[in-house]
Amino acid sequence: MKVEHVVFLGASAATVVGAVTGDERLQRIAKPLIAPALAARVLRRSTGRDRVDTALLLGSLAAATVGDVFMIDPDDDTRLTNGARSFAVMQLGYSAVLARRGARPTAPALVPRLLGWLGAAGLLRARARRVAPTLTAYGAVLGTTSTLSADPALAPGARVVAGTVVPGADPRSRLGLGGLLFTGSDALIVIRRLFVRGETGRRAVEGVVLASYAAAQALLVEGMTA
Repeated sequence: MKVEHVVFLGASAATVVGAVTGDERLQRIAKPLIAPALAARVLRRSTGRDRVDTALLLGSLAAATVGDVFMIDPDDDTRLTNGARSFAVMQLGYSAVLARRGARPTAPALVPRLLGWLGAAGLLRARARRVAPTLTAYGAVLGTTSTLSADPALAPGARVVAGTVVPGADPRSRLGLGGLLFTGSDALIVIRRLFVRGETGRRAVEGVVLASYAAAQALLVEGMTA
C-alpha cells in the first residue's frame, strides 16, 4: 500500500469520526488531507500520461480541498454555498477529463439523473430559497460528471447490464459507481439540510455523507488515472 493510500484512508476515517462525534477540530486537521492524498496518487501515475488530463485532475483536487475546508461546517449557509462553488470547479474538471476520454451522455444515465436534479431543485426552491440557486446550479454540474462517468465507452470490455457498467477488476469499470456515490452523497446533504432536525441524526447523516464522498473521490480518481 502506497503512502498516499494510507494518508487518504486515515484522513477519511478521521473525518467521518469527527463528523459523527461532533469533533470539528479533528475534521479541520484530517479533512483537508483527503484530496491532496489523491493528488499525490495522480502525480505518481502521471509519467507518460496526458499532461492536460493530469493538470485538470490536479486543479480539480485543489478545488476539492478548498471545498472540503468550507464544508467542515455544512450548517453555515455561506460556507455551504462557497463549498458548492468550489466543488463545481472540481466537477467541471472531472467532466473535462471524462469527455477527453470519449465519454458521452447515454439515455440510461441521463434520464434518472435529470429527474433527480429536477426533484432536488424543486425541494430547494420550496424550502431553502437562500441556498437554492447555488445548489441547483451545482447539481447540474455534478449531474454532468455523474452522467459522463457512467458511459460504458470508458471501460472497454467491462460487463454492461441495461446500459450500466457492472463494477469489476478494471478501475475504469468503477467510474460509474463513483459518479453515483457522489450524487448520493450530495443528495444526502440536501436531505440533511431540509429534513433532519435532531443533533444525533444530523451527525449520523453527515458521517454517511463524508464516507460516501471519500469513496466516490477514490473511485473517480483511480478510474480516471487507470
